[in-house]
Amino acid sequence: MAPWYVAVILGLVEGLTEFLPVSSTGHLILAGHALNFTGAKAETFDIAIQLGAILAVAVLYRERFFGLLRTDPLRRFSGTRGLWLLFLTTLPALILGFFAHGFIKRHLFGPHSVALALGVGALLILVVEMRRRRPRVYGLDELTPGLALGVGLFQCLALWPGFSRAGATIMGGMFLGAERKVAAQYSFLAAVPVMCAAVGYDLLKSWRLFTAEDVVFLAIGFVISFVSAWAAVKTFIALLSRCTLKPFAWYRLVLAPLVWWFWPA
Repeated sequence: MAPWYVAVILGLVEGLTEFLPVSSTGHLILAGHALNFTGAKAETFDIAIQLGAILAVAVLYRERFFGLLRTDPLRRFSGTRGLWLLFLTTLPALILGFFAHGFIKRHLFGPHSVALALGVGALLILVVEMRRRRPRVYGLDELTPGLALGVGLFQCLALWPGFSRAGATIMGGMFLGAERKVAAQYSFLAAVPVMCAAVGYDLLKSWRLFTAEDVVFLAIGFVISFVSAWAAVKTFIALLSRCTLKPFAWYRLVLAPLVWWFWPA
């Protein structure tokens, strides 16, 4: 396996970018090329450390997740209704991802594809922000099945590495009438089931690549990913009370041509 500091760097990259609209997968691909950590084992490591980021959100929003175990008359996003909303959001990406998994792995996991996805996603963020109307949904308990399904359809865009799952779902929520902060919070909650399914599917296929000697390397990446994702989510939610998503779009537009020119295909 690579030196321990590679696990630290990639864990930071994963945790800091997973729930921001900048694409964690894209950044991990780029960081892997910069650190000369590529190949099937590296790709599986990138997937494994996503579990740390997922756990961070599950812990931060544990009250909401525990609320899904029973219906709370004071909260509409609870019990079977909350589970139904998350199911509607998760289903489109699961279906499309199942059928397109091989194509994505073969053709879209490369720096040039990532650069294009970064640019396209940035432009869509700017369009959504500029054409934004007055929100209709100001809380998670106001989410409707139609909005949940619409966010799920937007989430399919994230199957293109570099586009950003968080960016796709937050844009989708805002476009469909959710207030920016609510769209982000629902994006975090909706990430858990779809990421667990995707990560679990990939790890079942690839876990044999790792040996007992790799456990420490994996543990370092997992812990760093958890801690940095925790900090990133809390900071991002605080920022959304004062700013738009436009700075993230401009960052992506600056990064995209640099990726295109300076990383080999």
